[in-house]
Amino acid sequence: MTLRSVEPSKKKLWYAAIKPPMYSVAVMPIWVGSAVAFAETRSLNLLVFFTFLISAILILAWENLSNDVFDSETGVDVNKANSVVNLTGNKSLIFWISNAFLVAGLSGILAIALMQGDFTVIGLVLACCAIGYIYQGPPFRLSYQGLGEPLCFLAFGPLAFSAAYYSQTKAWSGTNLAASIGVGIATSLILFCSHFNQVEDDAAIGKKSPVVRLGAKRSAQLLPWICGSFYALTILFVILKLFPVWTLLSLLSFPVAKRLCHTIGSQYHQPHKLLRCRLIAVELHFWFGLLFGLGFLFLYAI
Repeated sequence: MTLRSVEPSKKKLWYAAIKPPMYSVAVMPIWVGSAVAFAETRSLNLLVFFTFLISAILILAWENLSNDVFDSETGVDVNKANSVVNLTGNKSLIFWISNAFLVAGLSGILAIALMQGDFTVIGLVLACCAIGYIYQGPPFRLSYQGLGEPLCFLAFGPLAFSAAYYSQTKAWSGTNLAASIGVGIATSLILFCSHFNQVEDDAAIGKKSPVVRLGAKRSAQLLPWICGSFYALTILFVILKLFPVWTLLSLLSFPVAKRLCHTIGSQYHQPHKLLRCRLIAVELHFWFGLLFGLGFLFLYAI
């Protein structure tokens, strides 16, 4: 085997380990929450928006890297070639790099709080970070009890949306809370789909993910209902006039949802073929969130 044939494989592993597309998970709550704020106030502080956006990405980098560290301690990632810890062989280094990202991200949120003279935003973000820790960190490791999806929903749904909206308005919004539900479900869906390709490794070390608890077949059958829920909620809230009709643009992401359901539904019994299904879920989350947020901006742009 030549060096040239090894290098692309290594690059692919690093790409899978760093997971660049996953950072849309940090972007969407800030994007949509700020779009709702703009729709309701016709004002947007771009300095706050971009500071929050960069900070959220840094905090998610902390969560991703620290989760790799915590997973390396339980053995669940023993067969995971694209673990950053496995790639570097230096768990301590990754741990401290992750903490540096956390400090940098929280510094940005603190700057927003100081600009506002109000520490509500940093309180909400600290709550998100606490959830991020108990999700995977010792002694809690609540994701190992199958609680990862509801924790993910809470952190990247209502809490993150409230923080993004409050950073622009110093107020609260029922519409923003309603908007957080659909995007929060779409975010949790990414985590749900990530279990299919590692169900055997999870079960072997006692990690009771929803796919382990329900079984791959039943979990695959549940998938269309999960996808349908955030589309149904969008339509319902448009009918109730809580969302502008332009948010129905998010329905254009339906073909991605259909592809996700078909991929997992037809291959749930072949987990080695589902390594990339999480990326389809990320793609769905991205297009749904982007189009949904645009719906609030178009309310005043057209």
